[in-house]
Amino acid sequence: MLRKKVLVAISGGVDSSAAVYLLKESGYDVTGIMLRLFDKTDDCGNIITYDKECAEKICKDMDVHFVYADYRDEFKKDVIDTFVKEYINGKTPNPCVQCNRTVKFKYVFDYAEKNGFDYIATGHYAQVVLNPESGEYELRKAADKSKDQSYVLYNLSSQELSKLLLPLGSYSKPQVREFARKAGLVNYDKADSQDICFINGDYFDFISEYCQRDFPEGNFVDKDGNILGKHKGIIRYTVGQRKGLGLSFDSPRYVVSKNIKSNTVTLGKHEELFCTIVFAKNVNIISKNQSFPIVGEAMIRYNQAPQEVTVYLLENGDIKAQFKNPQRAPSPGQSLVIYSGDKVIGGGIIC
Repeated sequence: MLRKKVLVAISGGVDSSAAVYLLKESGYDVTGIMLRLFDKTDDCGNIITYDKECAEKICKDMDVHFVYADYRDEFKKDVIDTFVKEYINGKTPNPCVQCNRTVKFKYVFDYAEKNGFDYIATGHYAQVVLNPESGEYELRKAADKSKDQSYVLYNLSSQELSKLLLPLGSYSKPQVREFARKAGLVNYDKADSQDICFINGDYFDFISEYCQRDFPEGNFVDKDGNILGKHKGIIRYTVGQRKGLGLSFDSPRYVVSKNIKSNTVTLGKHEELFCTIVFAKNVNIISKNQSFPIVGEAMIRYNQAPQEVTVYLLENGDIKAQFKNPQRAPSPGQSLVIYSGDKVIGGGIIC
């Protein structure tokens, strides 16, 4: 009997490496694929190749074929350019969500289909479950809620989920590191990456250099348009921000909104950040049979505690989320992800 072939997206980190190990131990015919998305450089401008070398060594040590595929042009166009454009337009985009949707899953699925693989796999902490009643594949939260990454996977379809393996979904991070240590993987104790992968340092400096333009000073204003002071460039500020404003008030002030056309940043008190209604566009609902309104929970940012919500589908395909309790600083560009318990219903981009 032929073993099922699985293509594992590997990054050089411990999670994707452990996924390779666990799938091989489970009897799959495993191939590792690393997408070359951008080139990290050191202070001297030399390309850093550690992650590639690490991924290649791990595959070699486990007798797994290694593929290195160049998607730098696609990543630049669909992720970096989009991130910069959205930031300039006053949004706070999540490039990990964008990358999963337009690059990583898109091209790994495409490579797998063209080369006869039965499945793809990643090192994400989430679970895929077949619902016996509906016959559809569902995305669920990871067993380890502290590491759950289902939020960034909401753009997948049930059909894509049927071809996706998530071997880490039922384990905790310490268990995964122990698997990697026992397997002799060189990166078993490698630290997790925390920041946006293509930015090293300040967002403002990266965006200014990337698009070769300056962002002039403008006015801080209150909700009535009264000038409160000068800001140092509108892309330096995000909704909900308190620190780094450079102004003194008798009580704390926060960024409530930004107006790109007038180059103004509106400041307000903490209570002005809250609202109960959030709209989202570019909506993906995983099940084709999902009915509305949806009564469940939603998150408006990664790692937020799920909040009770009723979600309505609008005529234009956008969604309206009516939260039971006011939500702090919904940020245009971030994702609103809908849950029913541990099940991911879908989501969209906050507008």
